[in-house]
Amino acid sequence: MRHRRVADLMTPNAVTVQRGTLFREIARLLDEYDITAVPVVDDDGRPVGVVSEADLLRRQLSKAGAATAEAIMTSPAVVARPEWSVVEAARTMEQRKVKRLPVVDDAERLIGVISRSDLVQLFLRRDRAIQEEILEEVLTRTLGVSPSAVTVDVADGTVTLTGTLERKSLLPIAVRLCENVDGVIEVVDRLTYARDDATGYGGVPDATPARPGQPAPEPS
Repeated sequence: MRHRRVADLMTPNAVTVQRGTLFREIARLLDEYDITAVPVVDDDGRPVGVVSEADLLRRQLSKAGAATAEAIMTSPAVVARPEWSVVEAARTMEQRKVKRLPVVDDAERLIGVISRSDLVQLFLRRDRAIQEEILEEVLTRTLGVSPSAVTVDVADGTVTLTGTLERKSLLPIAVRLCENVDGVIEVVDRLTYARDDATGYGGVPDATPARPGQPAPEPS
């Protein structure tokens, strides 16, 4: 189980401009491709900066003469790597106050662009896809829990876990792993446990469910 990578969500073959591209041409490209920024690359395809709508607006308000990408770009370019997790990309965008990141390979050449809107797509994952990942990756493969032991319901990104785990110590682990699944907004914990492995309490759950976070009652 892992977070999606930048390579999974980025837009390849991104629109780019050269250092000498003029203001009006940059504005036309942003409008034509419905994007908010464009990487500026050198002759080897390496990003040297980014021109955004905000950069264009500042230049327009300054009433300066014709300008090139090199004159108005924000430089150096803040870049991402294809192997980064989407969490790393989101954190970089937040820290550097940018909405798009050029993605570069080991030779620093541009191979794509990832934007905030790309990251938002994670939270539009189908509920069924989230449910399957939790059942197969989190519960079965990672925790070794039988699929029949826990019911996983997903509605609009909210995950509800209902059922009984063998040990109390597994409860917070299961919840935390589910929270880390891409697309999960919230986890509602209705899990119970059969054995308190911290105190040595033993018990076998019967048909009467215990309250969340409490041991299932022993059979009479």
